Amino acid sequence: MKDIMTAPFLTEMRKTTANMYRLGWDERNGGNISYLLDEAEVKEYLDTKAVIRRIPTGFDAAPLAGKYFIVTGTGKYFKNVYDDPETNLGVLRIAEDGTTAELLWGYKDGGRFTSEFPAHMMSHIARLKKDPANRVVMHCHPTNLLAMNYVHELDEAKFTHTLWEMCTECIVVFPDGVGVLPWMLCGTNEIGVATAKKMEEFRVVVWALHGVYGAGKTMDETFGLIETVEKAAQIFMLTSHLPRLNTIKDEDMVKLAELFKVDYRKDFLNLK
Repeated sequence: MKDIMTAPFLTEMRKTTANMYRLGWDERNGGNISYLLDEAEVKEYLDTKAVIRRIPTGFDAAPLAGKYFIVTGTGKYFKNVYDDPETNLGVLRIAEDGTTAELLWGYKDGGRFTSEFPAHMMSHIARLKKDPANRVVMHCHPTNLLAMNYVHELDEAKFTHTLWEMCTECIVVFPDGVGVLPWMLCGTNEIGVATAKKMEEFRVVVWALHGVYGAGKTMDETFGLIETVEKAAQIFMLTSHLPRLNTIKDEDMVKLAELFKVDYRKDFLNLK
């Protein structure tokens, strides 16, 4: 059995959480990540028959039964993950009944997965139906995107359009746009259901006045997706109080989308 501290999936989690904290996206214990793992890879590092304990999932996760995840812990600070992953992370398997998660490694202080675990798993279920290659769900509180929530209309088409105007790459990186939910109580199944519903259309979902959810095939892709949205929001916040002399035109966005062969939300553009 290989040393789990050398596992690529653990290395990715350690580096990514450190980067997210460094960027100010995950203050204190804000934010969480869940990463769907390949069973064969997990078995290289862990005895999958050795269940440490069982943790209720809080909802019926039967569509994910038998699947393995590494998940950040509740109340844990991202700044501590790199140095002490065994306390701040956990590797688990969704049990066959769908109502229990079987802990195989981590949460060594008796902790458990993030309070947003149902929202993560519901989002995985939704994204896997749209894209069987989806592996990552990431939640964080990017500063400029959050600030934008307070000064921009929370309409999906208008919010997306504004972000697309901020950077040439935006319509290429998130051509499906940005979903927006009204403020909802976090840590509940209700917000998990609402997020998963949005994830049927979008890989980025804004939780109004709270943060963002992103989904992707890899850790890099998901991080980069949120990073690009946050950069666009930063440019908006830097310029929104100034006269607009130039902008990326909608017809130019179409040229970009067609050049890079991405399926974009045409209904989010103002075309004649």
